[in-house]
Amino acid sequence: MSALTLTVNGASRRLDAPSEESLLTALRERLHLTGTKYGCGEGQCGACTVLLDGRPVRSCRTKASEAQGKKVVTIEGLASGERLHPVQAAFLEVEAFQCGFCTSGMIVGAVALLAAKPDPSQADVESGLTGHVCRCGTYPRIVEAVRRAAKATRKGATP
Repeated sequence: MSALTLTVNGASRRLDAPSEESLLTALRERLHLTGTKYGCGEGQCGACTVLLDGRPVRSCRTKASEAQGKKVVTIEGLASGERLHPVQAAFLEVEAFQCGFCTSGMIVGAVALLAAKPDPSQADVESGLTGHVCRCGTYPRIVEAVRRAAKATRKGATP
């Protein structure tokens, strides 16, 4: 076991973890942040996506030790108090999910996409979320939600 100090959702968190433990396991099992989902375990489905220094990463393929000295943001860290992040609000508004399994990774990925490209076209959203798998096939509503969140963010409001 190694002692790690991670900055997760703005708070410094200390934990003991094996040196090879994934960031996903550390978040879910040690820090009890279960919004980030285990999907494929191979970094292919996007369910486990978190932000690491603002960049989307697959937490199932990232070692917890690699997150030391960096800022980790999970789905739980996007809202500001009771106020949802614009992407979260837009996903709810257009019902861009069914089972919800992909939703947290999809939202985190969309947040990163909008940080890089604040006014994405439909093609930009589709390309930017490549690798995020929605088993229910709600892709048209996901694209709509991301574009709606982009518009709301540009206007300085929630969707």
